[in-house]
Parts: sequence; C-alpha cells; structure tokens
Amino acid sequence: MPTALADAISDRVPASLSPAVDALPGLARIAASTALHTAEWGVTASTRTGLKLARAMVDPQAAAELSRDLNEAASVVAGIAKGVSSGLPLSQAVAQLRLPDETATPPVPEGGGLSRRESEAERLRAKGAKLLEQSRDVWHPETGHPAYERILGDLAPDEARIIVLLLKDGPQPSVDVRTGGPVGMVNSQLVARGLNMIGARAGLRHVDLVPQYLNNLSRLGLVWQSSEALEDLLRYQVVEAQPDVLTAMHSVKFPKVLRRSLHLTPFGVDFARMCFTTEDEATAAAFPAHLAPPAAAGEKQLPRGR
Repeated sequence: MPTALADAISDRVPASLSPAVDALPGLARIAASTALHTAEWGVTASTRTGLKLARAMVDPQAAAELSRDLNEAASVVAGIAKGVSSGLPLSQAVAQLRLPDETATPPVPEGGGLSRRESEAERLRAKGAKLLEQSRDVWHPETGHPAYERILGDLAPDEARIIVLLLKDGPQPSVDVRTGGPVGMVNSQLVARGLNMIGARAGLRHVDLVPQYLNNLSRLGLVWQSSEALEDLLRYQVVEAQPDVLTAMHSVKFPKVLRRSLHLTPFGVDFARMCFTTEDEATAAAFPAHLAPPAAAGEKQLPRGR
C-alpha cells in the first residue's frame, strides 16, 4: 500500500526532481513528494498574494476585493476558533462553519457610489421602457393592477373581512358625536369619531383594532369616509343604540350626532372583486354601489371609531 501511494504521489513530482525522488524508499519518497508539493503551493500562494497586493496598490476595485477577502478569511478563522474553544472537535467546528453567502450583494467601495447610482438609474429606465412597450402591445394580457399582490401582503386577515363586507353589503353607517346646544353652535367640540358596527358585522377577531384597520385600508387607497349619510336612515338607529355611542352622548350635556358613511374607493372595489371573489362572482354578481371620493383631500379622512 505505501508503495502504491508513493507511486501515485511521485507521478505529480516535477520531471527535473523525479529521478532523485524515485531513488528513495517508499515512506521517504512520500515525505519528499509531500514536502515538494507543500513548497510548490507556498511559492504559488505567495506569488498570487504578491500579485493581488500589487494590483490593490493601483486599482481601487482590486483593493476593495482584497479587503473583502481578508474580512471573510478572518471571519472563517474566528468561527473555527470559537467552535474549538467551546469544546467542539476541529472537524465538527469546520463542518458547522457557515461560509459567506456568495449571492449577497457586496459592499459598495468608496468612490463607487456614483457608478452604482448610474446602474440603478439605467435599471429603472429599462423597466420604464418595458412598461411603455407593454402599453403599446394590444395583445399583452392584463390580470389586474400589479400593486394588488403587494397590497395583499400589507393586509391583516380582519382587514380582508372588512373589504368583503363593504363589497357585498355596500357602504356602512358611521357616526360622529360632537357637543351641541347653544355652545356647540359657536364652538362644537368632537367627542367621539367614526363609531360604527363594522367589527361586529364583519365578524372580526379583534374588534378593538377596527380604527387601526381602517387607517391602514385608507393608507392603501381602498376605503374612504364620506360626510354624506346613507339613504336608509334606519341603519343609523342600530348604530346610535350601541354602548360606545351612548357613552359618548352621555358624556356631554348637549350631544349632537353627525351621520357619516364608509365606502370602498373605485380602486378598492376593483381590488376586492379581483382578490376576494370567485371568477363567476366577479363577472356576474351585481355588487352594491359606492360613492367615489371627491377631489378634496379633507373628505378622505377615515374614522377612528371602534
């Protein structure tokens, strides 16, 4: 076995040294061949390191790459040392070592920010040109607004139920409670805002989070509050009989109730039909109509009721 191993190693010895190595016994031949390979590797590694240092002195990008390689090597050595110091065998410490992710984006060297900004601008221009090209292609399939997928990731499960309620049951009643009477005619103060029954009607799991839900839906451009009351005023009687509305009314001497309504925006209606209905429902069902928000930004403020 040593003879076969020695022969295999000696096959890789340089031709100029092969006669001298072949004259040695088996184990000595292995040692000599190993020493020669080690020396050869050392010379090669030293040469490569010298070349890298020489390049780094004149090339900023090469200097950044060398710095990154040194940091990665230091991280590898530190990881192995930490594993061995904690009692792990060397082989296991090496096996558990996590090498740097080659797919990660390398840090931008100083002076390279401009080129990176230029490449980012070029990427955005190319994406814009592609969109314009698709807009001219009459055969390009349209499967809903591209923002729908991102919006779905920004919704809580309860918020999805609110959207479905508004789509299928139509606009929902909402009330504000303000101070009235003689003083209220001059300076009316807001007592409670946007009180509604959406939490109960939609079967939400976290009814106390309705204000946050509505604010998020408004931020996404799906829901808005109108100062106009619904045509069916009987729906407000149920809302005004709720404990939170009665508490707000009893907290002042002369309460005044303002009737509002909650609607889906046109964008919200299309989003709800696309994402929360079946294909048959989206094409055949006649859903209740919603008012479109006016141009005035003040009309878009959402309630903060329960």
